[in-house]
Amino acid sequence: MGYGGWGWKPYVSVAERRRKAQREMEKRKKKGHIVAPVAIEGRKIVTTFWGKAWCENLERYSDYANRLPRGRSYVRNGSVVDLQITEGAIEAYVSGSQLYEVALKIAPVRKDHWKSICKDCSGAIDSLVELLQGKLSKNVMERICRERQGLFPSPSEIQLSCSCPDWADMCKHVAAVLYGIGARFDTQPELLFRLRGVNEMELIAQVGQSTSNKALKEDEDLSAMFGIDIASEPKPKRKKKPI
Repeated sequence: MGYGGWGWKPYVSVAERRRKAQREMEKRKKKGHIVAPVAIEGRKIVTTFWGKAWCENLERYSDYANRLPRGRSYVRNGSVVDLQITEGAIEAYVSGSQLYEVALKIAPVRKDHWKSICKDCSGAIDSLVELLQGKLSKNVMERICRERQGLFPSPSEIQLSCSCPDWADMCKHVAAVLYGIGARFDTQPELLFRLRGVNEMELIAQVGQSTSNKALKEDEDLSAMFGIDIASEPKPKRKKKPI
């Protein structure tokens, strides 16, 4: 039976889907939309602590188990052609038999929940660079990544929506976007905190005033991570002594 009945649309090759998606994205660029595709190099979708932690969290939940494998294939072949992450929301376009729009809503972390995480990690994180690079102690990692009690959302905290005809909430396009988020955290881990509506600086224990050398080193590390110049305060000029 054809697509007009209960059947599916005719198969469209990955290459053809990409061409169609690219044309649509070019139209959006001309309208001023900033397009941010997910590009996967090699077979590994994620390689860093935050990206791996996000994906491992997804794979814990039986709610998602049946649909996640198709999502991995889609994100690997470049089907997530645009992914935007903001506070409490993800908007994306995924190339399928046509271009589908995916919209996810993520509940913010409850204040008491976030305070509990910060309290449990207090004194164990004293560097923003350390936090964002995932160079954390085992106890801190376990606390942040704890199932249903850590920083990552549970299925009940995620609202899923896709414009495709698949009846399932967790379609392959949504699954691809969820993996794409993990890939984005590889390069921009601070987006996880933005997404959950919390300030990562609250995790930094205020254990004392850093020395100027340590502050300078951290500025250099942040500059290298994010490709920005962090200006230091100019030194006060010495007054010339009267002759």
